[in-house]
Amino acid sequence: MTTNITDAAIFGQHDEQTLAQLRDVASRAERVALMADGHVGFVMPIGGVAAYRNQVSVIGVGFDIGCGNAAIRTDRRAADFTRAEWSAVADDIAGTVSFGIGRRNLADDAPVDHPLFASPAWSAIPADAREDLRRKAREQLGTVGSGNHYVDVFTDESGAVWVGVHFGSRGLGHTIASGFLALAAGKPWGTRVPERETLLDLDSPMGRDYWNLMQLAGEYAYAGREWVTRKVVSILGGRELELVHNHHNFAWKEVHDGEELIIVRKGATPAFPGQKGFVGGSMGDDSVILEGVTENTEAQRAALYSTVHGAGRVMSRTEARGKRKGWGAKARIVSPGKVSWEMLDGWLARKGVIRRGGGLDESPHVYRRLPAVLAAQGNTVRVLHTLSPIIVVMAGEDESDPYKD
Repeated sequence: MTTNITDAAIFGQHDEQTLAQLRDVASRAERVALMADGHVGFVMPIGGVAAYRNQVSVIGVGFDIGCGNAAIRTDRRAADFTRAEWSAVADDIAGTVSFGIGRRNLADDAPVDHPLFASPAWSAIPADAREDLRRKAREQLGTVGSGNHYVDVFTDESGAVWVGVHFGSRGLGHTIASGFLALAAGKPWGTRVPERETLLDLDSPMGRDYWNLMQLAGEYAYAGREWVTRKVVSILGGRELELVHNHHNFAWKEVHDGEELIIVRKGATPAFPGQKGFVGGSMGDDSVILEGVTENTEAQRAALYSTVHGAGRVMSRTEARGKRKGWGAKARIVSPGKVSWEMLDGWLARKGVIRRGGGLDESPHVYRRLPAVLAAQGNTVRVLHTLSPIIVVMAGEDESDPYKD
């Protein structure tokens, strides 16, 4: 069911602050839409979609350029493993794949010689910052980060085992976004400026440079996600049968109603008729493989052929875990949050989920329920597979990572 606010297709129910952000975006865009998992973001709401004529929104694409989901269906069966064996697999994933900032765990074969590192797009980065950023990008390729980024193992309704991941372009994307926000404000690259709407004309030198570097960050994110997902498939002793892979923080050139537009999706997954996507629920809920319905419905067109990227937060991180001062072992709780470890562990125990890492701010209690979110999307997508979590691996609660959101 959709409701029009300033010609915006809005799926589901949202608070006034989220709707106010969408109205603000709509005042500059040709068309906008809001997915059912929407919530407040920087300037543009998470779950928001905006169409522009030959312009791209730097803050709309966001800091984690190319953040997205990848899932692989394997030839392994859930029944192949005992509970003890699944626990050992969880330990292997946590010990092999790196979370947080740097690549420091066992796996040392990330594709650091990928052709993207020789792309001419790098020339758009100021010379005094270029090689340092390229080095940092190599060091972080294949790192998952923290926050809501994860590596999960699932089983579907047939008993097949899937591996799913969620993360983006890490420090590379963050540096590119920050750099162009600074340049557009008339400041030097590397200067921290407020998060404000920045629309770049793609016919301008700055707009072309941003677009090329956005594409580079997207290629980097794809390379990292596919490497991590395939690494976990190898840990399982499995073989890849199917890959489903999408960005949800990105901009695309697309034709809508006969006109080429720049479509910015911030926490929204592209879902053209027949296009598949992997959408996560939470660490203790089912996820799905879905596709855009093939009927090409009015609702799909209104959604700008987009759908949700997750279940959507209903509680801030501070609200969930409480207010703290300090970090790590020296942290102290100033005021308690709404979620306790007993609540989180109890939920996962009932679901039979094996957890490594994660924190109270990523508990299932802080998210909507994915079936209700998908139902609110109406006749736009259909679920192909329901994925029940077996293993959830995330960064630890005290893992420092400035690129997690």
